[in-house]
Amino acid sequence: MADEAGCGDADPTDAMFRSKKKNPETDAARVLDEDVVVIVDRAINPYLVLFHEPAGFRAEQVRALRNRLVALNPDGEPKTLVVTSAVRNEGKTVTALNLAMALAELERQSVAIIDADLRRPSVERYLNINPEPGLADLLLGRATLDKVLRPVGYRKLMLIGAGTRVTNPAEILGSSRLDELLARLKERFQYVVIDTPPVLPSTDAGVLAGRADGTLLVLRLERSHKSQSKDALRSLQDLGANVLGTCVTEVRGQDPDSDRRLAYGPGEAEEL
Repeated sequence: MADEAGCGDADPTDAMFRSKKKNPETDAARVLDEDVVVIVDRAINPYLVLFHEPAGFRAEQVRALRNRLVALNPDGEPKTLVVTSAVRNEGKTVTALNLAMALAELERQSVAIIDADLRRPSVERYLNINPEPGLADLLLGRATLDKVLRPVGYRKLMLIGAGTRVTNPAEILGSSRLDELLARLKERFQYVVIDTPPVLPSTDAGVLAGRADGTLLVLRLERSHKSQSKDALRSLQDLGANVLGTCVTEVRGQDPDSDRRLAYGPGEAEEL
């Protein structure tokens, strides 16, 4: 997963966030193996900067992305937003979670995040939450919406996890129950952020993006192949997705560590 990111709808290089930790994997598994007390902030994925560094430069860049997306919704109508990528390991889940947290900070805004990656779900793991019945169970009629919705412990953010593993995720996500679910969620939440599988390895992201109000495509700088990114964008558009822009991860250089002029916290002395 990316340790740096720059996100935007026009110029993806004008907003950046970077985690200080270089290892993208959470320490939770190692801590549990040692049978010791788990400290909450060590168990949460280190790249969730809205949780770990809410007043930091990187969190501010996530809020800048949030503000751009909110500006695209001047009427303030409830919206569903798919966050996806061309291939795996480009930072889509971290981007989706950080963005959902940033949206949940807004006054009187209730937000839901859905782990719609039924093939390789990770949202619950990143949040250090035990897996429970979720989206798959809901779409299969095995659980109710109130049963699968649960708080994540961050403001008014609610989660629908992936749920029970299934062998036919594309068929399940293509059912008419998904449209009914998204309509019901828009009655209860101002924003619904949907983490999906990558576009190119499966059809799931295209199916979901075609039904959502908007789609954000996550790219990984110096890792994503231009041809794959173009193919993913074309595939989304062919399926009717409203691609709002891109979020480029691993953008380097513009942060307080490399340029002290970008630091603006308490105790920062003015230099004349």
